[in-house]
Formats: sequence, C-alpha cells, structure tokens
Amino acid sequence: MHKAEASAETLIIEDDEPPSSRLAIDTLYPVLPSGMDPIHLTRPVFLLPAKKTTSLRHPKLRPEIKAFQKQFFHGSTARDWHDWQWQVRNRIHTYERLNQILPLGPDEFLADNTVQLPLSITPYYASLIPKDVPDHPLRRCVVPTAGEWVKLPCESDDPLGEDHQSPVPGLVHRYPDRVLFLLTDFCSTYCRYCTRSRVVGHGGIRASRARWEKAIAYIAANPCVRDVLLSGGDPLTLSDDRLEWVLSRLRQIPHVEIIRIGTKMPAVLPQRITPALVKMLKKYHPVWMSLHFIHPDECTPETHTACALLADAGIPLGSQTVLLKGVNDCVQTMTELMHRLMTLRVRPYYLYQCDPITGSGHFRTSINQGLEIIRGMRGFTTGYAVPTYVVDAPGGGGKIPLMPDYVSGHTGDDLVLTNYENRSFTYPDPVQASPVQG
Repeated sequence: MHKAEASAETLIIEDDEPPSSRLAIDTLYPVLPSGMDPIHLTRPVFLLPAKKTTSLRHPKLRPEIKAFQKQFFHGSTARDWHDWQWQVRNRIHTYERLNQILPLGPDEFLADNTVQLPLSITPYYASLIPKDVPDHPLRRCVVPTAGEWVKLPCESDDPLGEDHQSPVPGLVHRYPDRVLFLLTDFCSTYCRYCTRSRVVGHGGIRASRARWEKAIAYIAANPCVRDVLLSGGDPLTLSDDRLEWVLSRLRQIPHVEIIRIGTKMPAVLPQRITPALVKMLKKYHPVWMSLHFIHPDECTPETHTACALLADAGIPLGSQTVLLKGVNDCVQTMTELMHRLMTLRVRPYYLYQCDPITGSGHFRTSINQGLEIIRGMRGFTTGYAVPTYVVDAPGGGGKIPLMPDYVSGHTGDDLVLTNYENRSFTYPDPVQASPVQG
C-alpha cells in the first residue's frame, strides 16, 4: 500500500459527515474528565485515543506547576501533565471552571458561546497566569471580557477579506505563489484577538479529509503555488497520522517547494512537541514553522524544550507577534520577548498591528506606538532581534511593512540619513547619477 494511502487509513474522519455526539463521546472519552460537559465533545476529531504521545524528556514538574496541578487537577499525575492529549481533554472551556482557577471580575465573561469566540485555555497555560493579578498580560489574551462586544465603525468580522479570496473552502489564495491552507478551526487555547474569530471554534472549517482533498486538488492544479502555509485553528491539534497524511499529499505535488506550519503550541501547549512528531516532520523537509508568541512569560523551560526539539530537527523557526495594548506595547517588554525568543532559536519575524476584527478595539494601539517600539529597538539590540512591523491591509491588500523614517532627504548629491541615536549622516547618492563610461 502507498504511504499516503496507509496514512489515510488512520484518519478518524473519512468524509464530510461528522460523527454523532454520542459516538464521539463513547469512543474517545468513555469516562468524561472532571469539569467537562458533553456539548464540548461533539467534534473531538483531532485526537487518537489508542496511543500516548507523551514527551518524557522533562517528566519532573516545576514546583509552581506541581502545586497548580495538585490544587486544580487533583488526582492527575506528572505523566498526565506531560501528555498533550490530556491537556486538550482537560482544557478550561466554561465560565464556571475558569472562575474556580482565576477568580473573575465583573467585566470578564463569555456572554454567548454560540456567536462569540469560544473559551478554551489549556491547564498548562492557565498555570502561567497568576490569579491575583487581574491585568496580567497572559490573562488579557485568553480570558473573555466585555470589550469583545464593543464593535467600532472600522471593525468587521473578516477585515482581511479572506472569504473573498477563497477559491475552495478553507483555502485562501491571496499572494501569487503561495496559499493559506486552513486544516481545522480548533485551537487548544483561543486568543481573544484572533483574526479568524468569525470561524474558529464554531465548526465551519472541520478537519475533514473530503475538504482537504479539494484544497490539495486546487494546489496541484495551480503550478504557480510553490509555498503552502498550514494554519487554522492550530494544525498541531491534529494527530501525527492525520497531519502526516496532509504533508505526504503535498509532497507529491512537484511544484510545492516549501511547507510552513503556523502554530501557537510551543507557547500554549509545549507538550505537543514530541519526539514522534518531530521525527515525522523531518521526513517532509523543507518544513518551516511560524510560532506565535506575545509576551516574555510564554518563554518557559517547557517552551525551551519544545523549540529545541524542533530546531534540532532542522526546522527553521520564526515568530509572529501581535502588538497588543496593555500586553506588549512598550519597548522594554517587546525587546525582552525578542531576546528570549533568540535564546530559544526562534527568529523574530513579524510584529503585526492588531487587525480591526470585530470587538478588538481594546487591544489595538496606534500605528505610531508600533513605530516607536521599532525605533527603540533598532540599533539598541542585534538586528536579528528586530521584527518587521507590518499592517495586514484591510480588504485583502496583504502585509505592508512599516518603518520609522530614517531618511531626511537630499542635500546636493548626498542622501541625508538619521541613525538610531538621532544623529545625521550623509551618503553619496546623486539624484541624477552620471552614466558609466564604457
């Protein structure tokens, strides 16, 4: 049997019809974990129940995490904590459960789970949030607030126009030579500023092989596509076998040169990065990863281990950070984050201006604030640590880089430049250069 066909046999879903809620619960969770209700188990298609994919490289828990686990997940073991599937099954997804762990304020609530971006936080990520700091940056990013129900005139559900650049469901073709392939709409932890909050967590982009086949057929029929970005939701919520099925099919397309995976797992669920996953990914090089980090507190020993596994496997790692008010909107915090990422062997790549998604106004800073952060970093730290500040243009215009203005103009035949210390220098640059004599 061909490798791709053999991998397909391991898929949980073989068509577009979801399994019944009862079947999903009985098959994957014979005994419901404490704190979970059946409504959140209607589509757990990203898990394989039969085998463990636990990383045992660091089985001993840090004291603060061990105390957190003992208090809120009594009866679980260190082995459970290191099992990414246990983390997903025990994610915090109800207001009542969250309030037990992080006493909530009057403006912290999930008003309507059917239309609002759902609540989901892994136990690991929750353990990083101090319960007595109501404005902690990580808390602001994952705990729902009343601000999500304030829609400004400039905001929309699909500000980037992805729905209008989608030739087949779950695939966006905006740039000439690359496509965005959304494998699933599920994340283990939902960021409250998510650009795709209109679809993420609501079942509109299921992890279905039939849908994937249509997207792969489109890619195969368009030789201009040399780069495929796998995203979602989070592609790494899929089992190793299902992810490998996609990778193997893409690798059969001659004109696909690069495969990238966008994920936040090293920050919110580093236990997902297992030796087995990495061994599988290595077979499909060149594979790159875009990792999502927003604050230095996400750069933990567990994250270091996860990134080391990926980097040691020859997978280039880049970071994508969203500029968020009250989270990372100062030079000191942003510089510290980028420095920590460098020690993780993650190259700072993009700093995004927060997209004008519906209900995100309380997260957005001014453009000038972003430019001042770049100005405060450029020249004061290594160039590798300075990300490119971009605005993803509303309406589908793509990423537009922004930089502080370091060019003052021309003086005669010289270009006048201003450096990071605000000192002026000239560079020979005749406006009308003389032709080269042959």
